[in-house]
Amino acid sequence: MSILSEQEIQRRQSLQELRNLGINPYPAEAFEINANALDITSNYERDKTSYKNISLAGRIMTRRIMGNASFVELQDATGRIQAYIRRDDVCPEEDKTLYNTVFKKLLDIGDYIGVKGFVFTTQTGEISIHVTEFKVLSKSLKPLPIVKRDDDGNVYDGFTDPEMRYRMRYVDLTVNPEFKEIFKTRSKVISTMRNYFDSQGWMEVETPILQAIHGGAAARPFNTYHNTLDMPLFLRIANELYLKRLIVAGFDGVYEFGKMFRNEGMDRTHNPEFTSMEIYVAYKDYIWMMGMVEECLEKVTTAIHGTTTIKVGNDEIDFAGPYEKLSMYDSIKKYTGIDVSQMNEQQLIDTCKSLNIEVDASMGKGKLVDAIFGEKVEHNLIQPTFITDYPIEMTPLAKKHRTTEGLVERFELFVQGKEIANAYSELNDAIDQKERFEDQLTLAARGDDEAMAMDDDFIRALEYGMPPTAGLGIGIDRLVMLMTNQSSIQEVLFFPQMRPEKKAKVTTDEDFVAAGIPQAWVQVIRKMGINTIEDLKTANPNKVFNDLGGMRKKLKLDLTMPQKEEVMEWFK
Repeated sequence: MSILSEQEIQRRQSLQELRNLGINPYPAEAFEINANALDITSNYERDKTSYKNISLAGRIMTRRIMGNASFVELQDATGRIQAYIRRDDVCPEEDKTLYNTVFKKLLDIGDYIGVKGFVFTTQTGEISIHVTEFKVLSKSLKPLPIVKRDDDGNVYDGFTDPEMRYRMRYVDLTVNPEFKEIFKTRSKVISTMRNYFDSQGWMEVETPILQAIHGGAAARPFNTYHNTLDMPLFLRIANELYLKRLIVAGFDGVYEFGKMFRNEGMDRTHNPEFTSMEIYVAYKDYIWMMGMVEECLEKVTTAIHGTTTIKVGNDEIDFAGPYEKLSMYDSIKKYTGIDVSQMNEQQLIDTCKSLNIEVDASMGKGKLVDAIFGEKVEHNLIQPTFITDYPIEMTPLAKKHRTTEGLVERFELFVQGKEIANAYSELNDAIDQKERFEDQLTLAARGDDEAMAMDDDFIRALEYGMPPTAGLGIGIDRLVMLMTNQSSIQEVLFFPQMRPEKKAKVTTDEDFVAAGIPQAWVQVIRKMGINTIEDLKTANPNKVFNDLGGMRKKLKLDLTMPQKEEVMEWFK
């Protein structure tokens, strides 16, 4: 059972009164719109004749009721605009109920209305809609947080708590509409990349999210079960192996924007559900792919910012190519002074310990090298940097290096200390691939729960022949973080994963009485916004005492005012 606040009770009463008047607060029929706030405010002054008969809908964000005329501020998807509502315009007949009762008494901030009328400029110079008709489109039952802005744009009483913003994004983007720009940019990042790929003749495809074998990356999967097939399935950790099957099938270039799922930790750059773009192009290699990535990211930054140089935190990041290139081993040597290229597993363990890097028995050579790189190198890579030529143990799906034994043809792109892209010259030797999978099974037996599983069907696909291929994955969420200058991945996801919401313990009237509050005063306490014992204990005792007196007068209660000493006892 949830306790309704005084405002929520009043709104439900208004809802019923609207229905009593024969007004449907949630009408089914469409409300035709021919204008929006941005269009009007941007174009009215130079084209006044086009706004004589407009129809617009939006949410009421502010109200100023002044007798027989009022101003409201409406917010639609494009912005805000003022509307002027005069009683005799919207109620030309003798019956003034629509204005005097519906508009003035039964509508609230947060309600959606549709208005018709014409645009004009007020005496103070504000472009506004002179309303001749309005219609209730949706009654809100919960009050919006009131975010106050002064004339200089400074915000007071903002809806700023990150957990509340992410959990109630529908409220966040209503009262903080400036954050919509992040998601508009996200959409533009994806559409720019898609247009670039399409212009090259590569085809967008879809591959399975439910997979019988989790493959294509080193990560812990989410497990599920299909009842009809009577078999376990996994949410995909990558779509790589399916996309490469399509290269086997004869497509020269395929790509997919898709959700990936990894049952791992969460932090400012990791969410268990994330968006990746993967692309595979036949007859190319990882060297060609570096140039393609540079060209693609130049197009993205230019489309969004008009330049390839953008501000990210305290750094100026230049996405114009060519980017710096460092091999994995050279980067470790550069930032630690240690050459790990010829070390065996025990020597790598000893090196990790000397660098105060934690290790465990499940870690093979690849993970040990990766741990050193992650701790000592990554955070230094501020400008776009390709880290190339990884140890073979780190990359079971990449082709062996054409000149250097023990390495593979792979690069990762790092920007501001974060991995943004990962690419290979793809392994197309079926026998070599099977041996790599078998090595992964050995790691799994040692306790590595991120090791890849054997995928016999993928091996079979390679046995039919896959042409030389370059493959790339780009983390869309992290790329959008850079493009929008955000330091947390939660800011660029509409609905990031959250812990279950803590439900406040419901406090009954009997609980209040047990705390010493007389039964007659319990509902008064609730009207003051104190609905739980926790609310009571955190309230200011003196303020509560004074507010009791104010409520007694406001509600004209025939109750004996408790002594201050009695009220103080409620807080013990």
